[in-house]
Amino acid sequence: MKLTTRGHYSVKALLDLSFQPKFGPTSVSAIAQRQDLPAPYLEKLLIEMRRAGLVRSVRGSQGGYQLARSPAQISLGQILEAVGESVDPLPRHSPNDAHAEDWVTFTLWNRLHHKLKEALYSISLEDLYYDARSWQAAQGQASSFVV
Repeated sequence: MKLTTRGHYSVKALLDLSFQPKFGPTSVSAIAQRQDLPAPYLEKLLIEMRRAGLVRSVRGSQGGYQLARSPAQISLGQILEAVGESVDPLPRHSPNDAHAEDWVTFTLWNRLHHKLKEALYSISLEDLYYDARSWQAAQGQASSFVV
């Protein structure tokens, strides 16, 4: 599985939101600037994640987007699913009845698919947050954050 631009930008945006004090709202332009992302594209992704219940929008001069739940309750799988990422191994593949190798390969890819999906749904945004913080500490960096 390769993380596409949609998935990568979405994870970066939500990690950025998780770094906000008290998970308060921040503007699309601020996220885009900190993470070096195109703001119009980021806005579309945030709207998709809002529809999925991962973020909420806050109106007003101090508004923007903020996490809708704690980082511990948002999984990497949910983020990717919200923006239409798929981890399907062999779309619509069905093995040839005459070849045992096809069945073995099919079974192997299905097992790997289930394990990958389990892993994606078991990794929380909080896990990624602490991984990023640990890396920053190892690099001697302050709390500014870029994925």
